Amino acid sequence: MPRTPFHLWFVGIVSLLWNAGGAFDYVMTRTNAAEYLAAQPAARLMMLEQAPLWFDFTWALGVWFSVLGSLLLLLRSRFAGPAFALSLVGLIGSSIYTYGIADGGSMLAASGTMAIAFIILIPVILILLWIYARAMTKRGVLR
Repeated sequence: MPRTPFHLWFVGIVSLLWNAGGAFDYVMTRTNAAEYLAAQPAARLMMLEQAPLWFDFTWALGVWFSVLGSLLLLLRSRFAGPAFALSLVGLIGSSIYTYGIADGGSMLAASGTMAIAFIILIPVILILLWIYARAMTKRGVLR
């Protein structure tokens, strides 16, 4: 087995911190944390209220498999790549509802510059994590 490169620890820790942000949002939203929800845009709250069950499923899939993928990277498990892939499936599903079906784009219109940056960054980072995990598996770093 090849020696674990430093970048694996760096990517694993940074990705875990990044994905913890998504997990925090999910938990605070799903537990109806009043202060957290009060800071959310009205369009998002309305979208979440009206969301179908399949949205909840895909959102949870996206969030929790990202966290799992980061943990599996740190554990040097070859299952990190598939976890990130499943997370990507969840992200695609939840994004279809959020930015397509839910309100025909008013969520995007209500989003500020920072929110739009996250809308772009989340799938880009997730795809890069998936590619990275696959590469580390091919190199034999993840077992």
